[in-house]
Amino acid sequence: MLIMAKQRNRSTEDWLPVKAIQNNCIITYGNNKVSGVKITPRNIFILDQSSQDNILIGLKNFYNMIDFEFWLVVADRPVDISVYMSQLQLLLNNTQSASIKKLILQDLDKGSMFINNNIVDTEYYLLFKEKDDTVIEKKIRLLINGLATCGLNASQVTNDDLRIVLDNFLNGGTTTEFGTVMPV
Repeated sequence: MLIMAKQRNRSTEDWLPVKAIQNNCIITYGNNKVSGVKITPRNIFILDQSSQDNILIGLKNFYNMIDFEFWLVVADRPVDISVYMSQLQLLLNNTQSASIKKLILQDLDKGSMFINNNIVDTEYYLLFKEKDDTVIEKKIRLLINGLATCGLNASQVTNDDLRIVLDNFLNGGTTTEFGTVMPV
């Protein structure tokens, strides 16, 4: 009699070396830490040509200055305007003027269009892998200061930012809204 072993369905988490996300780092099973900076988007194409050229030259020099391996990651994050929509609804309820109500209703319609069409913000990250916390802090300062010389604002990634990056990687940018699936 042949007994077949029950094969367990493997998930992405089985091959992804992520142990935890904490202290603004992805911690891997090899005890490496992935951290970095989030760059605030800036539309340089609304600037004059000279300003555009200066920013692009600054970025070229900045990238050439980085002497460690890094990843430039672009991730989409769903736009959450629910608080703004609630404030508009309260404003609508407390407004007597017909013309102001019309303007608020137009904003509510536009907000609904954003929600119904899954509008996303595009976010930019520079990430790197390192084991030593002191070196991580030094690299983050270097990146923030280097981007500032290019006219760009950056800040250290948060745990939430890193979850968004992983979610984008694992789900191809598709937001997952379902509950946790437990094995039976």
